[in-house]
Amino acid sequence: MITINIQKPLHGSNGLMNLDINLNIKEYDFIALTGQSGSGKTTLLRILAGLESASGEIKIGDTTWLDKNFSLSPQKREIGFIFQDYALFPNMSVEENLLFVNKDRKLANHLLEITELSELKKRLPVTLSGGQKQRVSLCRAMMNRPKLLLMDEPLSALDPSMRIKLQNEILTLHKEFGTTTIMVSHDPSEIYRLAHRVVVLEQGKIVKDGTPKEILLHTYGSQKFSFSGEILDIVKADVIYIAVVAIGQQVVEIVLDNHEAREFNIGERVQVSTKAFAPSLSKI
Repeated sequence: MITINIQKPLHGSNGLMNLDINLNIKEYDFIALTGQSGSGKTTLLRILAGLESASGEIKIGDTTWLDKNFSLSPQKREIGFIFQDYALFPNMSVEENLLFVNKDRKLANHLLEITELSELKKRLPVTLSGGQKQRVSLCRAMMNRPKLLLMDEPLSALDPSMRIKLQNEILTLHKEFGTTTIMVSHDPSEIYRLAHRVVVLEQGKIVKDGTPKEILLHTYGSQKFSFSGEILDIVKADVIYIAVVAIGQQVVEIVLDNHEAREFNIGERVQVSTKAFAPSLSKI
């Protein structure tokens, strides 16, 4: 069991706020951490990694990582951290990046085989694609068999097909190594595919906590589905209007009447739902 009870003042998206997190995580669980930018997600990961200070308590099983008198150094926290920007050593080959963490060549070869990087192990990072670099970053994070794997939007810069491939590899490694994983993500499909539990932050506080179905599949009455999105454009077409809405990685068109077109604004967050196969918008 991981016990997190921490507080830290922050400058969030709406000014000064207090990160105040009280969370218990089961061993081997896969947690998706989501919420608007500036809600404290990355800061929480950095506090868990020991890269930022906070008040409160963090315990992993019987081991204390943080309390009022003590903070365990990052090197002793048995974590793996995957950043958005890969953070690879540019002057080291793929294999050397892994062996820098742990000299276990057998483990390095096993990880490179799982992620289909064996033929690239002598290459420098500058010669790799974004997807290949992120796979190297994933392998390196697993080289110490971490108790806790932290991922900060690790796949956000990749194209959809590569995202799906790496999602499968992340899931394979999570299961094989029995690692507890916390991943920051804004992608509903990624969250649904990977996570056992979804924690939503808003202004430094946990506002929702449940399964991916409970958090992502909002249904009301006879509605068949409901997702949150952002209005990208509202276009007049003859006597109707078309709202162009981004939902995760998808862009959809919703028909509006004259009254609805005046009610909504470009850039506004909305709920996209359907009844009797007719999509509609509502304010969040």
